[in-house]
Amino acid sequence: MARHLAQPSHRRRRSKLPAAVAAGTTALALAGAGLALTAGGAGAAVGNLVTNGGFEAGNLSGWTCTGTASAASSPVHAGSYALTAAPSSADTAECTQTVSVLPNTSYTLAGFVQGPYVYLGARGTGSTDPSTWSNQSSWNQLSTTFTTGASTNSITLYVHGWYGQGAYNADDITLTGPGGTATPTSTPTSAKPSTSASPTSSPTSSPTSSPTSSPTSSPTSSPTSSPTPPNGNLPKHVLTGYWQNFDNGAPVQKLRDVQSAYDVIAVSFADATGTPGAISFTLDPALSSKLGGYTDADFKADIAAKHAAGKRVVLSVGGQNGAISVANASAAANFANTAYALVQQYGFDGVDIDLENGVDPTYMSQALHTLQSKVGANFVLTMAPETIGMYSTAGAYFQLALNTKDILTVVNTQFYNSGGMNGCDGKVYTQGTVDFITAQVCTHIQGGLRPDQVGIGVPASSQAAGGGYVNSTVVNNALDCLATGTHCGSFVPPAKWPTIRGAMTWSTNWDLKNGNDFSTNVGAHAHAMP
Repeated sequence: MARHLAQPSHRRRRSKLPAAVAAGTTALALAGAGLALTAGGAGAAVGNLVTNGGFEAGNLSGWTCTGTASAASSPVHAGSYALTAAPSSADTAECTQTVSVLPNTSYTLAGFVQGPYVYLGARGTGSTDPSTWSNQSSWNQLSTTFTTGASTNSITLYVHGWYGQGAYNADDITLTGPGGTATPTSTPTSAKPSTSASPTSSPTSSPTSSPTSSPTSSPTSSPTSSPTPPNGNLPKHVLTGYWQNFDNGAPVQKLRDVQSAYDVIAVSFADATGTPGAISFTLDPALSSKLGGYTDADFKADIAAKHAAGKRVVLSVGGQNGAISVANASAAANFANTAYALVQQYGFDGVDIDLENGVDPTYMSQALHTLQSKVGANFVLTMAPETIGMYSTAGAYFQLALNTKDILTVVNTQFYNSGGMNGCDGKVYTQGTVDFITAQVCTHIQGGLRPDQVGIGVPASSQAAGGGYVNSTVVNNALDCLATGTHCGSFVPPAKWPTIRGAMTWSTNWDLKNGNDFSTNVGAHAHAMP
């Protein structure tokens, strides 16, 4: 985490980060699509309701597609044909089909796919719209189930790739369940070419062009069969704050004095040892002295007191200067074992991953899963990547988040020290604005994280970071925009995400320096959200 300090005073001094971000980085967006209505027969028995789901007609009969799509003879999963579609920088090559269904009825949607970031799902179900995805070069089956709402008579199935990613294939798509009684209206037989222009702007200037349509809806994220993380018995919307185990010019605090609005307190930071992957933690002697002799016993008692107040305390690993590497199985085991020892020693509820010097998503994921299995059901896992780390699902940090989605509590990306960046709609937004925050959060959710796993990370004062500071009103507006579609700027998200997790700040100390603006105002607002 980029912790800018006004004056040097500690070995972990946080300095400004470069603001520029390379213009060529791919921005994620999901495009909307036209609908085709092809109904199942009236009173049909339980069976497959998808028309031409195996594309054996040798064409796209029954489907409406955007971009470049066709029924091709190779590659196929089974039979003679399969769908092949190529997304562009402004289009996801989505194919849709609307079918008639019965209200209050369970259905199973399945299909075989291959290619980068292929999504299969349904919209308009009248309940939680299902979505499942994969990123594999070989054929693999996606499957999800859902129950229609009380007044639902038709739903729209979709399959698509990723904005700006490579071609994908789909075959043998099925929707199993009883057919409804809606009347078919049209059955398009060919794909519609995309005429959208690709964004040509750089992240540090206004765009000169953008996609001609923004997304109108998006999948709910990753496979719906994934278990929901326990989240440490936290409230629906949480406030996270970093507590500084060093003196850098902000007011020093004992952990017991951290503002009561913070639900999760991230202790900054664990230290690297001479053993690859291993971590340790020691109270800073200089800080202890300044606090009048703050001891390990005091610190442990303060953690216990925070637990009694319903709070969670995690140990943050990394920071701008925290060079901790977990790059092989041995290092992963060392990380899990030493982190668990610290959990037992101090009473930490879990860890925060704030690695800014590179991350291996495979072995760090392995380490975190091992640690979670040791800690148990109330394990709390938070992350605070830099904005560039969550800019694309191809990034290592985004991959780590997706790899640990089954145990992940929240990712609070640092929406600062980054300069201007593309949002999920392909347009460039300037840091320090509500549009920047909401357009980046959109990317994270469309990239596969659940809304309840995504939070907003901001500095607590203009002194706490090199750029991107916003006051509490902007943070609250961003939360409202994401949750309810109100108080947005020029960017309006393609869907409402009422379970958006909350907000984070660096740091509780800088918050104190700034008159507790963040904890008082954002805390009250987040906790009052339905």
